[in-house]
Amino acid sequence: MLREAMLTQLGYVPNPALLKQLEDIENNTPGFEKIKKHILDLHEHLKVDKSYVALSNSNNHFKIKIDSPSPEMVAEAHEKVKRFSEKFKVKVKKVENKETYYILGFED
Repeated sequence: MLREAMLTQLGYVPNPALLKQLEDIENNTPGFEKIKKHILDLHEHLKVDKSYVALSNSNNHFKIKIDSPSPEMVAEAHEKVKRFSEKFKVKVKKVENKETYYILGFED
């Protein structure tokens, strides 16, 4: 999949800076080729909970941002992240005191 297509599916308008940022994230994500489709699938599944996958501005990782308006939707989004991580062997790290995770890469 082309980087432009991935950015578009995540809701971005591709430009040189975003393409470079995505390239850096890919290079910093072990096993990226194995999990990129699953990252996009997770993004689609989280939309119903008002949550999403995005490029992190603070480090070279994808971030999962849970912006759900209700506690039930927040719990459902966390469960989706947990299932994604377990099913596809993707290491995620929850940010302390925030409804955010970082996707660290594929776990062998």
